[in-house]
Amino acid sequence: MADQPTPDAVAAPQGEGQPAPQIAIESQYIKDLSFENPQGPNAQNAVAAHPEVAIEVNTSVRPLGEKDGVGRFEVTLLIKGEARLNGQPVFIIELTYAGALALANVPQEAVAPVLLIEGPRLLFPFARNIIAEVTRDGGFPPLFIQPIDFVQLYRDQHMKGQAQPRPGGNAGATG
Repeated sequence: MADQPTPDAVAAPQGEGQPAPQIAIESQYIKDLSFENPQGPNAQNAVAAHPEVAIEVNTSVRPLGEKDGVGRFEVTLLIKGEARLNGQPVFIIELTYAGALALANVPQEAVAPVLLIEGPRLLFPFARNIIAEVTRDGGFPPLFIQPIDFVQLYRDQHMKGQAQPRPGGNAGATG
């Protein structure tokens, strides 16, 4: 993969002798996926009545160690979606989607923001597609989640003291 930071890339100068910060996805994967259709054969009636859909998004990161001088981290994106009609669930979907990311030349104080903003931003389109496909395959119109402002999500959580200033922190939002 040409996009992965390598020790050679770490030594490549940028500007005033400073190597350019790099982020690369080494792998991405579904860690957990759950879809529930408690309405069963009556689900189509509920869909016709336009249920309310609530989305919750959380992010987390954990260190995976270093490889060839490049920091490796697992960034996890947890998306929960629930459609309700008159207080009753129409469908529930939960996806935990993750990626192993490599960071090179990122200042220590920027590691957490890069991982909790750029990491989820890179993973989100793939997770969004999975959610849409699973809800469609479950007999419902595809659930297309609107783009998420991960910068604002990080800021909101950081201001509330819920986001850690180092890897290992979480950030979350509801929508």
